Amino acid sequence: MLCELWELCERLINPILKDPHSIKWRYGMNLKSFTVAILICTMVISVATAEEKHPIQPSKKDKCPVCGMFVYKYPDWVGEIIFKDGSTAFFDGPKDLFKYYFNLKKYNPEKTIKDITAIYVTEYYDMEIIDAKTAVFVIGSDVYGPMGRELIPFVNKSDAEGFKKDHKGKRILRFEDIKPGIIKKLD
Repeated sequence: MLCELWELCERLINPILKDPHSIKWRYGMNLKSFTVAILICTMVISVATAEEKHPIQPSKKDKCPVCGMFVYKYPDWVGEIIFKDGSTAFFDGPKDLFKYYFNLKKYNPEKTIKDITAIYVTEYYDMEIIDAKTAVFVIGSDVYGPMGRELIPFVNKSDAEGFKKDHKGKRILRFEDIKPGIIKKLD
């Protein structure tokens, strides 16, 4: 979508740069209308790019706000929550990420759930950062994370089912199925 918007803006701008007097006859608009069109294009592109929050790597200084461990030491387990203001909270595993998410007032009183723009976890098999809200998680397996029993994230249900079978997992859950009581039982 962003590319299409950019192309539209280029189609409007390029002829004007070549011949500024061609605006009216080429586009049927005057300079004022053209300026408004350019401003709208700029705003749409700004909003589109502002909402695209991509995961970043934690630095050696980033600590999990729940347990205080340095997150960079556990790259296979990294989770992160990105806020609208661009700030990021890093975690040493999905369990601590969910503890933070469910008790945001305790860990980050200035923020609310509405301030969150993206939530990421590290997929177990590929070790790639994935969207936590579309991930599936296995609980009750024999695989432990840095903080002990853990939710194990997968990009799809078939991988989760295979893992559950191979590692004695108890349940497969989606993000919206995970509740504070489930997290508490993992401690």
